[in-house]
Amino acid sequence: MSSVFANDAFAGKTVLVTGASSGIGEGTAKAFAAHGANVMINGRDAARGGAVLDAIVSGGGSAALSLGDVADSAYCDRLVKETVDRFGRLDVLFNNAGICLHGPVDETSDDDWDHLIGINVSGSFYMARAAVRQMKAQGDGGAIVNMSSECGLIAYERLPAYSATKGAIVMLTKCMAIDHARDGIRVNAVCPGDIDTPMTDLGWAHLDISSEEIREKLKEHIPLGKVGRPLDIAHAVMYLASDAAGFVTGTLLPIDGGTTAR
Repeated sequence: MSSVFANDAFAGKTVLVTGASSGIGEGTAKAFAAHGANVMINGRDAARGGAVLDAIVSGGGSAALSLGDVADSAYCDRLVKETVDRFGRLDVLFNNAGICLHGPVDETSDDDWDHLIGINVSGSFYMARAAVRQMKAQGDGGAIVNMSSECGLIAYERLPAYSATKGAIVMLTKCMAIDHARDGIRVNAVCPGDIDTPMTDLGWAHLDISSEEIREKLKEHIPLGKVGRPLDIAHAVMYLASDAAGFVTGTLLPIDGGTTAR
């Protein structure tokens, strides 16, 4: 694991990561655990979630797994309660769970739209609400990092519905930051660009090209000439969750190799 942070940087802290059974969520959960945090892992796939849990525990980390869908508001409340029951408190929420569906508006069905809104927007809202209530009850603040996207900042073809959900996260983040600043709860968002995850492959599936070809095309598009890693996002989330970002709230952090600078 990288030495960007001290090994005990999050010792005594409890971190809840949604959508942690693969990709960015998995990488971030493992990174927090490697730096001393107690980590509650959320996902919907028992096998994948269990594999992440086993990897953390076998490496000497502290973690637990909760299976459920963040589109269910009652489950989000239970998830926060499970976290507190297991680890005693909640210090950080990484509101990461999300899906991506492609296609112009005229090819986007009601079911697709509802599915995107349910997980990406409602799920993020429900989790943030439950976390804020717990953090306010604890009385000593906390940090929430929401998952937006470069698609919440700039426009791409075939992504209007997905981009709308990520744009919603932008304003959710800003408004929450204002509302809860005096509660000591900092709320920020990361806006990843192209990251080497299974979701990236799904996004290009309509072109019927290999993962290697996808990544070569992306390298041409990204100013830094490389595709990001889940750990690149994990480091940004850890910064925003740490005391080093104690004066940072309401910000949107692109992690995109320079794409949104164009």
